[in-house]
Amino acid sequence: MNNLVTGAAFGAALTASGVYQPSVIVSQLNFTNFHMIQAFLTAAAGSACIVSAAQALSSKPLPPRPGSTIGLFGHYDGNIIGGLLLGTGMMLSGACPGTVLAQLGVGVRSGLYAFQGAALAGVVWSGILQPILKKQECEGKDPVTEKQTVYEVLGIPKGVFLVGLEAMFISIVVAAAKFTSVGPEAKIPPYVGGMLIAAGQLLSLAVRGKLVGMSTSYEEVGGWFWSAVKGGGVLPAKYENMLFSAGVVAGSFLLSHLIPTFGEFTKVMVSPLSAAVGGFLMILGSRIAGGCTSGHGISGISLLSTSSFLTIAATFAAGGLTGLLMG
Repeated sequence: MNNLVTGAAFGAALTASGVYQPSVIVSQLNFTNFHMIQAFLTAAAGSACIVSAAQALSSKPLPPRPGSTIGLFGHYDGNIIGGLLLGTGMMLSGACPGTVLAQLGVGVRSGLYAFQGAALAGVVWSGILQPILKKQECEGKDPVTEKQTVYEVLGIPKGVFLVGLEAMFISIVVAAAKFTSVGPEAKIPPYVGGMLIAAGQLLSLAVRGKLVGMSTSYEEVGGWFWSAVKGGGVLPAKYENMLFSAGVVAGSFLLSHLIPTFGEFTKVMVSPLSAAVGGFLMILGSRIAGGCTSGHGISGISLLSTSSFLTIAATFAAGGLTGLLMG
């Protein structure tokens, strides 16, 4: 029940913020509208404060996200390659692993095709690619000595880095709010939507004891698929993230029907094929990278993880390049 409730709250926050809309994602990646970046950076900044407070007040560790490697060119090659696939998929589908669930709840047609591609990627990942790449994940890594946070890599105190990061994020949000305009998708100011997403992070941490992350649920779907195909009557034990994702769909559905204005979305031409291919790429990329725009982008950045900064940088670079090429 905790996973459903917190998922519903997070889904409602995504819906209220407007970032679930394909037009918001596409227009951000082709640099014509800065709604998404305002909400995203506000959510990341708020989440970083929440995580820092939790780490100070609780004895339960919240470790940074480790690097993801596929054995090609370094500790973080999986983060970079996965991020590139994730960003390309986001631009093609007008969705990300979390917002596609909100799209299902609201009734965005392209979201259905993106979800189908995403579910297929979960199946391919869990049953085919993950077993192949799993042996490479820890190769060449020393979990004791590897510097997993950006401030450790830079050799500066954590507090100094956190303050600088917060200042940078807030400055970008303020500048975007002041000098750029948002479209009809914004039912509330994007930075207010970002605060709601951060509040969803706080609820998840308080109720579940876990930070948000969406792409793992697709891996769980794949696990259940392969369990059914192979038979034997033994079902996989993991389903918590699937319940959280179901809650996201439910929360988006409820909010968009209780307050219809949040269910009004600007239509953007995303073909079924583009949505499905994009959905497949974004989940495949997310699992290679070990997280998505929520797991790395909100939660991982809050933990100041080097892997998360690299993944998100690759994601937006690939999404922006794909947007320019498609434009």
